Amino acid sequence: LVKLSTMSAKKAATAIARAFSSVQTTTGSANAQNFAPIVSSIKTGKLAKKIRASRSIDMPTLHHEGKSERAIDGNTAAAHVAYALSDVSFIYPISPSTSMGETVDKFASAGRKNVFGQTVMVRQMQSEQGSAGALHGALSGGALCTTFTASQGLLLMIPNMYLCAGELLPAVFHVSARALARQSLSIFCDHSDVMAVRTTGCALLSSHNPQEVMDLGLVAHLASIKSSVPFVHFFDGTRTSGVIENVSPISYSSMKSLMPWDELETFRRRGLNPQHPIMRGMGQDPQTYYQSAVASNQYYDVVPEIVQHAMDQVAVLTGRHYKLFEYYGDPEAERVVVLMGSASKTAEEAVDYMRKQGEKVGILKVRLFRPFSTEHFLAEMPPSVKAIAVLDRTKEDMASSLPLHADVLTALSEGGLFKKVVGGNYGLGSKEFAPRHVKAVFDNLLDQLPKNHFTCGIIDDVTNSSLLVGPAINCIDPGTTQAIFFGLGSDGTVGANKAAAAIIGERTEFYSQGHFNYSSQKAGASTVSHLRFGPRPIRSEYEIEDSPGADYVACHHTSFLPKFDMLSKAREGGVFVVNCPWKTVEELDVQFPAKLRREIAEKKVQLYTIDAHAVATSVGLPAKRINQVMQSTFFNLSSILPPEEAKAQLEAAIDRMYGQKSPEIVKSNKAALAAAPENLNRVTYPSSWLNAEDTPESLKVFNPSKTQYSQELDAFSGVFLKAIDSRSADGLPVSAFVAGGDTPIGQSRFQKRALAEEIPVWIPDACTQCNLCSVVCPHAVIRPFLLDKKEKAEAPKGFLSRKAKGGELGGLDYTIQIAPYDCTGCAVCVEMCPDNALKMEPQKMSQDLFNEHWEYGLNVVSIKDQLMDKNSVKGSQFQDPLMEFSGACAGCGETPYVKLLTQMFGDRMVIANSSGCTSVWGGSYGLSPFKTNRFGQGPAWARSLFEDTAEYGLGMALASLQRRERLIGDVNELLQEAEDEGPGVVASPALTTLLSKWISHVEDAEKCNVLHPEIKRLLAEEAGPSSAQQLQAVARGQNMFVPPSHWIIGGDGWAYDIGFGGLDHVLASGQNVNILVLDTEGYSNTGAQVSKATPTGAVMKMASGGKRGKKKDLGAIAMMHENAYVASVSLAADVNQTVKAFKEAEAYNGPSIVIAYATCVDWGHRAGDKAMVQQQVEAVESGYWPIYRYNPDNVGKGGNGFELDNKRISQKVMESFLNNENRFTSLQRSSPEHAKLLQGEMVEGAHFRHEQRTRLAMNDEDLLEYLKKAMGEQVTGERVTILYGSDTGTSEVVAKNFQFEMKRRGMKAKCMAFNDISIADLADQKKVLAIVATAGQGEMPKSAVKFWEEMETFLEIAPTDYLAETQFAVFGMGDSSYVFFNEAAKKVDAAFERLGGTRIMELGVGDDQHPARYDTELEEWTPNFYDNLEAPEPPQELGAPTHLVEILPAGLATKLVPAYVPHGSKPVSMTLKRSTVPEGYERAVDHFEFDLIGSGLPSYGQGDSLGLWPSNDEEQVKILLNALNMTGDEVLSIKPVDSNRSVPLPEVITGRTLFTEVLDIGGWPKRRFYEMLKLSAIDEAEKAQLQLICSRDGKAEYNSCMQESYTYAELLQKFPSAKPSIGQLLDYIPDIKPRLYSIASSSRLRGENTCHLCIIKNEWTATSGRNRVGLATHWLGEVEPGQKGLACSATVHPSAVTMPETHETPLLMVALGTGIAPMRAFIEERAAAKRDGETCGEMALFFGARNRAEYSYEQEFDDYQKEGVLQHMSLALSREQKEKIYVTHRLQQEEQLVYDLIHEKRGNLSLCGPGGAAPPQVRKAVIDAIRTRGNHSQEYAEKYVEEMQINGRYNVEAW
Repeated sequence: LVKLSTMSAKKAATAIARAFSSVQTTTGSANAQNFAPIVSSIKTGKLAKKIRASRSIDMPTLHHEGKSERAIDGNTAAAHVAYALSDVSFIYPISPSTSMGETVDKFASAGRKNVFGQTVMVRQMQSEQGSAGALHGALSGGALCTTFTASQGLLLMIPNMYLCAGELLPAVFHVSARALARQSLSIFCDHSDVMAVRTTGCALLSSHNPQEVMDLGLVAHLASIKSSVPFVHFFDGTRTSGVIENVSPISYSSMKSLMPWDELETFRRRGLNPQHPIMRGMGQDPQTYYQSAVASNQYYDVVPEIVQHAMDQVAVLTGRHYKLFEYYGDPEAERVVVLMGSASKTAEEAVDYMRKQGEKVGILKVRLFRPFSTEHFLAEMPPSVKAIAVLDRTKEDMASSLPLHADVLTALSEGGLFKKVVGGNYGLGSKEFAPRHVKAVFDNLLDQLPKNHFTCGIIDDVTNSSLLVGPAINCIDPGTTQAIFFGLGSDGTVGANKAAAAIIGERTEFYSQGHFNYSSQKAGASTVSHLRFGPRPIRSEYEIEDSPGADYVACHHTSFLPKFDMLSKAREGGVFVVNCPWKTVEELDVQFPAKLRREIAEKKVQLYTIDAHAVATSVGLPAKRINQVMQSTFFNLSSILPPEEAKAQLEAAIDRMYGQKSPEIVKSNKAALAAAPENLNRVTYPSSWLNAEDTPESLKVFNPSKTQYSQELDAFSGVFLKAIDSRSADGLPVSAFVAGGDTPIGQSRFQKRALAEEIPVWIPDACTQCNLCSVVCPHAVIRPFLLDKKEKAEAPKGFLSRKAKGGELGGLDYTIQIAPYDCTGCAVCVEMCPDNALKMEPQKMSQDLFNEHWEYGLNVVSIKDQLMDKNSVKGSQFQDPLMEFSGACAGCGETPYVKLLTQMFGDRMVIANSSGCTSVWGGSYGLSPFKTNRFGQGPAWARSLFEDTAEYGLGMALASLQRRERLIGDVNELLQEAEDEGPGVVASPALTTLLSKWISHVEDAEKCNVLHPEIKRLLAEEAGPSSAQQLQAVARGQNMFVPPSHWIIGGDGWAYDIGFGGLDHVLASGQNVNILVLDTEGYSNTGAQVSKATPTGAVMKMASGGKRGKKKDLGAIAMMHENAYVASVSLAADVNQTVKAFKEAEAYNGPSIVIAYATCVDWGHRAGDKAMVQQQVEAVESGYWPIYRYNPDNVGKGGNGFELDNKRISQKVMESFLNNENRFTSLQRSSPEHAKLLQGEMVEGAHFRHEQRTRLAMNDEDLLEYLKKAMGEQVTGERVTILYGSDTGTSEVVAKNFQFEMKRRGMKAKCMAFNDISIADLADQKKVLAIVATAGQGEMPKSAVKFWEEMETFLEIAPTDYLAETQFAVFGMGDSSYVFFNEAAKKVDAAFERLGGTRIMELGVGDDQHPARYDTELEEWTPNFYDNLEAPEPPQELGAPTHLVEILPAGLATKLVPAYVPHGSKPVSMTLKRSTVPEGYERAVDHFEFDLIGSGLPSYGQGDSLGLWPSNDEEQVKILLNALNMTGDEVLSIKPVDSNRSVPLPEVITGRTLFTEVLDIGGWPKRRFYEMLKLSAIDEAEKAQLQLICSRDGKAEYNSCMQESYTYAELLQKFPSAKPSIGQLLDYIPDIKPRLYSIASSSRLRGENTCHLCIIKNEWTATSGRNRVGLATHWLGEVEPGQKGLACSATVHPSAVTMPETHETPLLMVALGTGIAPMRAFIEERAAAKRDGETCGEMALFFGARNRAEYSYEQEFDDYQKEGVLQHMSLALSREQKEKIYVTHRLQQEEQLVYDLIHEKRGNLSLCGPGGAAPPQVRKAVIDAIRTRGNHSQEYAEKYVEEMQINGRYNVEAW
C-alpha cells in the first residue's frame, strides 16, 4: 500500500484490482470483498492522503530504509546515498552544498548506520582544502570517504583530486555546481567549477534532478569502487540542490545488495598498513614519470562500461533506466541540442512542445562527461541530424570552444561525421533558462549560418553574441497548479514553502516542486518561492512564467506592491493574497498603485488581504514572523488538503522546525496557524478598477520616502539599484555593465526597504546626548545631528531639537533622527539608551510624522565633524557614517563595528573583505552600503577569496607602501629641483612650502589629510603637459598623499578556520595592517555551522549534538607573536573600550588584530532582534567573552603591555547567558545530562582563561600580592587603590594619571574600575581614591553600575564602621549644565562616609563648563590631596619635555611663520565698547558689540556665551622674555615628542606670539609649577624657598604666593636662577582658554551678525596692596575698537540657561549683576517674536545688584514693559536702603506670581549670576511658593522643581 501511495489514484486502483484478481483465484472472493473499500478509497484519492499523512508525522526525516516517495531536495538525496556508502566523511560549509554536510552530520549524531553497520565518522574541517586532504588520507588508509562542495571550494580540492586519481583511490565528491567568482562573486548555479576539474583524472557524472541525484549518486559510488577511479558527482546548485521534488528513495538494504564486495576488499587491502607496508606518493624523475602516468589509462578506459553497468543495476532495483548519453525527441530529428544538468528536463518540455508543432527536434542529455565516451555518444545521436547545438553552462575566456562543445566536435570528428555544429553558453549564475530559450537555440539552427559561440538568456549588445528569445511558451501540464510567494528573507516564507512543498508532495496524490529565488543580500531582502504541484511528475526546472501563469500569488510585504510586477505572471481568475493592514476598497484605492488595481480587475483575480503582522503579534510571535499565518492562508484557500488534515500536517511541520527551540515558540506558531483563517478578508473590488488612474496619494506609494529634501538617484543607482531592487535586472543589456567589476559605492541610501513594524521615536527632554544609540545601531538609521540657527529655523514643522551640550558645540542644537524607511525595527538602540529617551512606535506613525525630519537632517543639515574628537565615543557619532543601510539582518552584531570604523577612519580606509556575512551585507552588487563623504572620500572595498583574505590585504598594504615611497621620492626630487632652479621655476613657492610640510608629516594621516586638498588644488593648476617632468610625476601619484588605513575584515570562519594560516602569517610579517575579526562563533553566512570559534556545548549545524571541542583562543595565539597589537572587544558591553581599541590598533605601527564579539540572530536569543545589547553585556560580565588590549609598545612601561578590561565576572550572569540562547538551551532540552557536561566544561574553561588573563594583566607587585592572598598569606605594605567610574574614558585617564604619579613618588598604587572590585574586598583597601564621572541625569557611569547596585543593597544592612580602617577621597567629574551635577560622585562620597571611612579630602567637583574643564578644580584639589595623604615628594628631577623646541635660523624662519589662530576660534570684529555705569563708579561694567559677518561662527542662540581669546599684558610678556633672555623675535620650531595635548601647538611661531597669544603666562601658577621651578633653580636660597613652598610645612608660604596673585612670568622673575627650557614651559604653563561671556542680544532682533556682551571688570587687591585684574577683562579694558573695529578671536559656547521651546511658555527670569545679559537676550527675542505677530507668554524679571548704577539696561527694559513684552519687573538693589534686599526677598514677596507662572501656567525659570548662596536660596523660594500658594506638600514641591530641572524648565548658570 505504501508503494501504491506514490501512484496516481487511477493507476493504483488498477494495480490493486489486478492484485486482488490474483488473490481471489487463490483465496476466494471473501478477501476481495474485504479489500473493496480500499479500492474505492484509492479511486477517490482518500487513501493516498491518509497513508501519506501518517507517514509525514511518524517519519519526519528521510529514513535509511525508507522506500516511500518523499519531497526532498537534491542535496538531501545526495547525502542519503553518500552516508550509506561511506566510512568517513569530511565536510565544510559552502553554498549551495552546505546542507549535504549538515545532513550527514545529523545522520551521524542520530546514530544512523551505513551499509556496513557503522555510524559514519563525520568531521568538519577548516577548509575545503582540508577536507580534500583528509579525504585523501582516509582513502589511503583504506576507508571509503566522501565530501561535499561547490565553486571555489572544489578548486581548493584540485591538488588532492589529482592525487586521488593518480593513486587510483575510489571516492565521490558530491558537488552542487556553482559559478566561480570572476568579476564578482555568485553563489548561484553554473558549471564553471566542475569544468575546472575536468583534467584531474576524476570521472564527472551529471544528475539532472533530485531523483537522478539519488540514483546516479549511487551509481557514482558503485562505479568508483569498481573502477578505482574517484568520481565527481555534480548537479546544478540552487536549482537541483535546493529544489524540492518528489523522490523515491533507495533503501540502504537495497544499496547494500549492489555493493561490489570483491572490489571493495581489494581497495581496503591497499590501505596503508604496517602489517603489509608499501610506499605511495614517491618522487619520480623523467625516466619513469611518463610511463607511470600512462599506466592508469587501462582503468580510465573501462569507466564508461562500469558506469553503464552500475546504471543498469540501479534500473533493475528501481525501474528507473539511465544511459551515459540519453536521447529524447523525434527519432528522425534534424536539429539536436546537446546539454547536461537540470536544463535537460526543461529542454524535454520544449522538445515536446515543438514536436507538436511539427518540428523534428531532439536533445541529447549528457550524464557521464568524463571520461567522454565517443562510442556511446555517437550511438545515441540520431543519424538524421543535420545541425547540432551544444550548450555549456560555463564560460571559458579565450577558449576556442567551450568544454562540452569541444568534446562533441572531437567525437564527431573521430566518428567521421561532419555536421553543422555550433556552441554557446547559457544560465551563468542561475540565469533563467526556460522552454522559450530552448526554442531560441533550436531556431538558431535553422539559419544557413547559425550563430556560433552564442549566449542565450541575456541581451549582448556589445559583442552581439546573444540569441533572440521569443515570448514564453506554455509547456506546463494542464493539471499542474502553480503558486508564487513574494517574501522577505528572515520572515519564514521560504521555510514555510519548503514545508508546503513537502506536505503536498508527500501527503497528497500530487507531485510537487518548490524552487526558491534568493536575493544576494541577507535577511530583509526579497525572496520569491515558486511552487508547482500536479498529478504527473514535474519537469519544469525554471521559474513560473506568464504562460500559463500562477494560480496563486501571495505578497508578504507591502513594500513589494509598487516594486514588483507581481501579477504579470498571474493566471486569469487566480488568487492574490496581500499581507497588509487594509481591508476596504477605499483603503486599497490609496495604497495599491493604479497599475496593480487595473491588473487585478483585468485578470479577474480573487483578492484577499490579511494583516499577518498583527496576527503574529497577537499570538506572541515577532511581527515579522508571518510564515505560519501565510502558509495557513495558502492551504485554506488552495484546498489541497482537508482543513483538519492540513492542520495536523502543518502542526507536525512546526514540531519539526521549532521543536528544538522552545515550547513557547511551538505554541505560538500553532496559534498563528489557527488564527489565520479567522483574519482572512475577501475584497470585492469595483469594476472601476479596470480604468484606475493614480492619484497624488496613490503615486506616493512608488516613492513613499520622497520629500522635498531627498536626494535624487545617481546614474548608477538609477539603473542598477532600481532594476535589482525591483527584480527586473534580468533585462539589463551587457552594455550597461563595466567590464572588470569596478562598481561605485553608495546605493543603499536609495533602497528604502521599509521593513520595520515598529520604529524608535526620540524623547528629547529625557536625552542626555550620549550618542550611544547611534553607536550600536546596526544599520546607521539613528543619528545625531547638530543644527545651526539657520538650519533649525528652516527645519520642517514639528522638528524636535534641544540645545547641544558640550563646550565644543556652542550655538548649535542637537537632535536625534531616525530613518523610518531604512530602520529594521530591531530596537537595539532602545535597549542601549541609558536615559529611556527612545520608545518603539508603529512604523506608519514614524513615516508620516518623522520621515521629512530625517530627510532634512540627512540631506540639508551640514555635517559638523570638526567640533569633537572623532576618536571619542560621542565625537565619533558626529562623523558621517560611511557605511549605512546595509542588507544585514535586523539586530546584526557585525555591522556596528564596521560602521564605527568608517566614522573613525573611513575617509582613508582600504578594506580587504573576506567572503561571508560581511561580504553579503557589504558587497552585494548595486546595493553598496559604503559611501563617500562630502569630499568624495570613502572606503575602498574589495574581496578576493574566502581563504586568502589576509594575504590579499597584505598585498594591498605593500602596494600602498611601495607607491607612497615612490611619491615621497618624487616629492623630494621636486623640492631639490625647486631649490636648485629657484622660486617659481619648477613649482610655485606655495606648492613647495606645502610639499615640504607634507614631507615632514608624511606618516601623520590627519595632517596629510589637512594638507592634501590644497596640494591637490595647486597641482591641478600647475601640473600640465608642459610643466616639469618631476611635477607631473608628483601629480600622477597625488592620490597617495594621505596614507591609507588598511583593514582586513572577516568573520570567524575565515579567521579561525580557512584563513587562519594567512592571518597568522600577516601577524608575523610586521607589516602595518589592521585586522578586524567579527566573531559570530559560527559560519553565519551559510546558515550557522560550527567553527573553531564556537563554544563548547553549543548546538550548531554540523554539530547537532553540541560542539565538543573548546573555543579557539585566537587572541592568545596572536599575542604569542609579541609584535602585534591585539584587542578583544564587545561593543555594547564597553563602547569606550571598543573605540579605544580601534584607535590604538590603527595607531600602532605594525600588525594589529581586533577580535569583536558579534552577536548573531542564528543563536536564537529569547529577546529576539533587540538582544544584541544584552548578549554583549552578559557575555562580558559572565566572563565568557574577555575584553582586553595588548600593546607591544607598552611592554616594559610599568607592565607587560596587557590590560584586562573586565576584571570581575559573575556566575549568576553566566547562568542567564546560557539560559537565554537557543544554541545552548536546545541541547539542555534534548539531552540535559550531555548539555550539563559540555556546557559545564565551557563555563569551567571560561573561568580558567579569565584567571589566566587576570594574572597576565598584573605587574609583578600586584601578582605577588594576589598569589599571597590566594594562598591565605598576609599581605603587607599599604597601597592606594584608585577606583574610577567612567562612560567615555576620561575619568579612567585621570585615575591612571594619579596611579602614574603615585608610582613616580615610590608609592604602591592599583587602578581599577569600580565594577572590578567587590564590596567584600572594599574594606581591605586602606586608602581609596575614587574618580567618578556622572552619566545622564545623575546615574552611575557604566563601569560603576554593578558596584553601585551592590553598594545600594549593602547599605541597607551595612555596619557603620565597615570602612573604619579605610581612608578615602572622591573627585567628581560632571557638567554643571546638567541638573544632577556630579551626582554619582556625591553618592559614592556619601556612601564611603556612611560606612565609617575617614575622609582624606573634601569632595572635589570638576566641571566641564569651565574653560579648562575638570582641570580647573583638579589642579587645586590634587596638591592638597597628596599633602593630606602624606605622600612622598615626587622625584627631584625634571622629566623630558613633551615637545622639542628649536630656534630656527633667521633667514629660513621668516618665510615659515604663519599667523597664529587659536584652535577652534573664528575671526570677529569688536565694533563698540561703552560703559554702562557712571564715570568714576566703583566697578567698571561695559557693553560690547561685535560684528560676526564672515566669521564662520554658528549662529548663536539665546542663552549662549561668546568665548573671547584674550592676549597677555605686554608687561607680563616683557617680564617673561627678560627672564628667559629672549627678544621675542626668535622663530621657534615646535615638534611633539610624547605629547597628549588635545590641541596641538603651532609648528612654527615667534617667541613673542607664543607668550602673548598661546601660553597663559598671566595666569596663577599651581603648585606643580613651583615644583618645576624648585628643580630648575640653581641658587641655593631660591631652591630652599621653593622647597618650603612646595612642602606640607610651607602651606602658609604657598597660600601667601596665591594671595599675592603672582603670575607665571612674575615667578620666573622672582626666581631668576630657575631657567627652565621653553619645552618645559610648554608642559607647565597652560594655554590661553577662551573666556566665556553670556550673550546679551537676540540675533532675531539685532540680526544674525550682531552680538552684544555685558562684562564687569574682574579686579582685586593682592596682599601687598597692588591692584590685580583678570587677564580677559584687563585686555578688554585696554583695547579700543576704533573706527574699523578690532579683530578678535571668538567662539560660541552653549550655556545652561535656555529659552523655552515655544514663545507661548511663560518665563520667570532671575538675574544677578551681569547675569542680566542672557535675560536681555531673552527679552529681545520675545520682543521680536511679538512684533512678528507671535503669541508670547508672560515674562517676569527679578534683578539683583548693589546699586541702580549696575542696572545696565534700565531704559530698554522700561520700554519693553510699556510694549507689553516684559510684564513683571522687580528690582533688588541691596545697597540702596538701610536693610539689604536680595532677589530672594523679592521672590518671597511675589510668591503668588511665582506660583502662577511656574506651576499653574507651567512656565520656565532661568537664573544667571554669581554662585554661592543665591542659587539654592532662589530654589528654596520657588519651592516655598509652590508649597504655600498651591497648598502642596514639601515633598510635592521639591519633586515638582526637580522635574522642572530634568525637563529643562529650570535652568541655572552660576559662576
